[in-house]
Amino acid sequence: MNAATEVDVVVIGAGPVGENVADRVVQGGLTAAVVESELVGGECSYWACMPTKALLRDAAALRAVRALPGAAAAVTGPLDAAAVLERRDRFASGWDDEGQVAWLRGAGIGLHRGHGRISGPRTVTVTAADGSTTDLVARHAVVVATGTRAAVPPIPGLAESRPWTSREAVSARQVPGHLTVLGGGVVGTEMATAYRALGAEVTFLARDGVLPNVEPWASAQVVETLEASGVRVMIGAETTEVRRDADGVAITLGDGEVVRADEILVATGRRPNTDDLGLSSLGLADGSWLQVDETLRVLDAEDRPVGDGWLYAAGDVNARALLTHQGKYQARAAGDVIVARATGAPVHDGPWGRHAATADRLAVPQVVFTDPEVVAVGHSTASARAAGLRVRAVEHDLGAVAGAALHADGYRGRAGLVVDEDRGVVVGFTAVGPDTAELVHAATIAIAGEVPVERLWHAVPAYPTMSEVWLRLLETLGR
Repeated sequence: MNAATEVDVVVIGAGPVGENVADRVVQGGLTAAVVESELVGGECSYWACMPTKALLRDAAALRAVRALPGAAAAVTGPLDAAAVLERRDRFASGWDDEGQVAWLRGAGIGLHRGHGRISGPRTVTVTAADGSTTDLVARHAVVVATGTRAAVPPIPGLAESRPWTSREAVSARQVPGHLTVLGGGVVGTEMATAYRALGAEVTFLARDGVLPNVEPWASAQVVETLEASGVRVMIGAETTEVRRDADGVAITLGDGEVVRADEILVATGRRPNTDDLGLSSLGLADGSWLQVDETLRVLDAEDRPVGDGWLYAAGDVNARALLTHQGKYQARAAGDVIVARATGAPVHDGPWGRHAATADRLAVPQVVFTDPEVVAVGHSTASARAAGLRVRAVEHDLGAVAGAALHADGYRGRAGLVVDEDRGVVVGFTAVGPDTAELVHAATIAIAGEVPVERLWHAVPAYPTMSEVWLRLLETLGR
């Protein structure tokens, strides 16, 4: 028998985005229920951000120690791969979500386990594992926060070869002797870095380049370091066929070469988890990305809010910025605007308003935890020019900055600014080098705050730190 429960807001998906939407609306005085078919905590907690960085951290720390002669003298052995995997398991909570479930309960958020499907206006039908169903009826809003999954390209034999996706790569119980990575984006590059450090032979097939969306000088340094570590990087390589046999996987390339490996990791993009969400009943395409306005309301084909505006989509599923921190940022905006609309409070949906996800378009920060790290926020030079901005780009040798030279002997790195010449503000920042991750937030503040370059001269970097590169970039800019 179908039971029905009425709440103010129903959230489909209990990853970090769904959790944060629900938390914001509860803090705003509304009631919320979340629906989850897998682990509460989502991709980031178990198969992405946390366990991925745990896989990479030990190797990064070891590299840092070996760059300092006194500390290097204390290093007596190689990386312990088993210990790395054990620590990874702890950061994935052993793939047990009880801690996250307890947080939901403590926050006053209801949890319904099962598959959620939109079955009518403001109505989500949850089908549990035992086949029982519950209708959740939302008084104000339904939020889709179902995220994405790995996309497997239609290469002959690939799907049948049982390829790894990011999930298998991050949760593997042992290190393969030889791993082939297909795809040169962030996931592929980080996993090539991690598994080479853990002892695997790695072949890296990057048809469209390595980290193609960052500044070329940053990706070039990553490629150089990968190759120096023993990774075979094959930029432009086309995969035409994959076959698994008793000896592993055989990958046939466009030039006829066959690459042999124990496992193949497919990291060629993502697809939205919207296949069986009931979108067709709303006039939307099942399996599609959800287009949204600045307040995260789902739009139809004519850019109008679906229904009377009760359906929202936050996080990767709307394709605005496929990053956990941006999804959580969207969750805050969506949760707050749902409360505002429910209570009749003013809606601030203009650029940089409380209820608008403006940063998704102008100030998205990202750290790629490769060797060396790549950090970027806002535009690259190419994307700024493609957006029609009149920009000037400047770069500086990060290794010539005192803080970086002290950080590691032989420090190699580079940083760059992209400046909008018409407005006199920074619209992009990129840096590559060991431990550059901590530089990204200062750049994010400068870009989101639209701080004039003339004012940035008054933001004096502490000496001797790597942040001194800001002064050097301004000097190079000559303003």
